[in-house]
Amino acid sequence: MAELVLEELSALGAIFCGPGEWEVLSCSETDGTVFRILTRAEGFMDADIPLRLVFHLPVNYPSCLPGIVVNSEHLTRAECEIVKEKLLEQAETLLSEPMVHELVLWIQQNLRHILKRPEAGGGSEKCTSAASTTVDDGLWMTLLHLDHMRAKTKYVKSVEKWASDLRLTGRLMFMGKVILILLQGDRNNIKEYLILQKTCKVDVDSSGKKCKEKMISVLFETKVQTEHKRFLAFEVKEYSSLDELQKEFETAGLKKLFSEFVLRLVK
Repeated sequence: MAELVLEELSALGAIFCGPGEWEVLSCSETDGTVFRILTRAEGFMDADIPLRLVFHLPVNYPSCLPGIVVNSEHLTRAECEIVKEKLLEQAETLLSEPMVHELVLWIQQNLRHILKRPEAGGGSEKCTSAASTTVDDGLWMTLLHLDHMRAKTKYVKSVEKWASDLRLTGRLMFMGKVILILLQGDRNNIKEYLILQKTCKVDVDSSGKKCKEKMISVLFETKVQTEHKRFLAFEVKEYSSLDELQKEFETAGLKKLFSEFVLRLVK
């Protein structure tokens, strides 16, 4: 990691030193660093709006733009996307120099102006957490397939921690050689989960060396519908037969999902 980036991370950790304000989610010499900053900005009508900003600094940062995810329980999904776009536009003016703190200061000073613009007014879905269980809570669901899991104990603990940190519910399911992860929660949080899954050294290769997950596939993604069960927690479960696994999906209102995406994995 470049000395410039190390200095920036150290400075950010010192600046955002309040409880929960700063957390490094992953760090890799090949994929860069992912971290989360919790801050607040003055929004429309002078309301103080909490912002959850996730930055991904690629290995060639700051010569390239950082990846950014914006989340807030006080903003609609459309507003979260607009804020992200404006941050990336601002980032383009700061290329070649460490920019994260500048971007945070900029959004703190300009959020209210962004929210007053016409393009930020559409949509009514809030960027909420998975804590709510009403039909209109904006919950999303994703089904993932893992090819294998060599360091199972460590891998499972990592998945459980990420799900807990990102307030995701669902199942980590084992049935023979089939490994599935069903996630429910805020769509941005699911995206964060996928970043962690792909950038952290969560497993080991055939020689026992730590490695990242390169054989994960997203089988299905959709907004949670009325007929779908809301999972209240994230659980790890093992199934002794295909019928048992099928029953889990049917109980959750996911019979069609099982038929279209899971059955073909065992044929």
